[in-house]
Amino acid sequence: MERTWRWFGKNDKITLAMLKEIGVEGIVTALHDVPLGEVWTREKIRDLREYIESYGMRWSVVESLPVVESIKYGGPDRDEQIERYKESLRNLSAEGIHTICYNFMPVLDWARTDLDHPNPNGTTNLYFSFAEFAYFDIYILQRKGAREDWANFKIKGVERDILAEADEIKARMTPEDDRKLVENIVIKTQGFVSGNFKEGEAQPVELFRKLLALYDGISKEQLRENMRYFLSAIMPVCEECGMYMCVHPDDPPYPILGLPRIVTCDEDIEWFLNAVDNPHNGLTFCAGSLSAGAHNDIVELARKYASRTWFVHLRSCHIFPNGDFTEASHLGGRADVIELARIFEKTNPKLPMRVDHGMTMLGDGERGYNAGYSFLGRMFAMGQVQGILATVDRELGIEYKQPGFHE
Repeated sequence: MERTWRWFGKNDKITLAMLKEIGVEGIVTALHDVPLGEVWTREKIRDLREYIESYGMRWSVVESLPVVESIKYGGPDRDEQIERYKESLRNLSAEGIHTICYNFMPVLDWARTDLDHPNPNGTTNLYFSFAEFAYFDIYILQRKGAREDWANFKIKGVERDILAEADEIKARMTPEDDRKLVENIVIKTQGFVSGNFKEGEAQPVELFRKLLALYDGISKEQLRENMRYFLSAIMPVCEECGMYMCVHPDDPPYPILGLPRIVTCDEDIEWFLNAVDNPHNGLTFCAGSLSAGAHNDIVELARKYASRTWFVHLRSCHIFPNGDFTEASHLGGRADVIELARIFEKTNPKLPMRVDHGMTMLGDGERGYNAGYSFLGRMFAMGQVQGILATVDRELGIEYKQPGFHE
């Protein structure tokens, strides 16, 4: 697989020169300075592409060309926004970029409650506590129906009263604790991508409530239909321009905040691939997001959907006995990254792959990196995965080359 790295543009504290030294071949990025819903122009795309190429790498994957909320909930400007999306697709194709990772998660992208959860070895990782998220939903967001939703929330194989735990958390939280939780859920995991929330947002909770209100009455079936509508509308352009759309699974793979989530499991993936049965409609196989759900068999999902996968996130999650989860070592957790590498190398050894959500280690935390996107932690993970790929390729008789070395 092509070794890629998610990079946040010219202002990223991690430079392309650093990435070249550690064996990165392709860059996964976006035009983060373009406001939501505006067309990506050829000029801006070309400028970033040429900058990447000047360091000997290529712009492999767009992550992401955002799907605005009005497309997801079916707002009055949906068709206008889809036309803008098509224009951006054409412009990307004209500049030689053909793979788009996107998501169809309402309001909130990936969510974590703790961004610095300690590991036994002294490093830290991202962590998701269902009870703390329920506390945020019930007591900070004060969403109507939240108590009832959490009273009925189920995690496979777990007997747990999340509502009672959230009430216990209420008794010990301070205003400063509340502020930090809001930052972790709303700002620090969302603000550095082209999304709904930005660093420095004055009233993030109020904005959150307004965005949630847009989805009043939107069922899982309606959200699915809106996804089908979007994909059906853009597929002719994808066919014309050779563009491959690959949706990212929902993270975590559960319905949250009273919102439906529609890319969480085998049945969901099968539905959207069949709803618009076109090879240009595919999957980003994020082993980490999928492995955060105890209901998912990650290896079986990879075997089933490898032929419709256009981008791979090789990472893994560990689920605690109570259902909470954290990012695992890229050699551990539920995902079995070694077997996934075998599956994808057999199916398509040219697929772009990136590691994700690495540990924060050896001073990463003091360098101002985006949450989940450390340098040394991800470099460590990349080293692990490069070793896996070299071994698997030898097993399969595929020539493996490490960029940057005389061979």
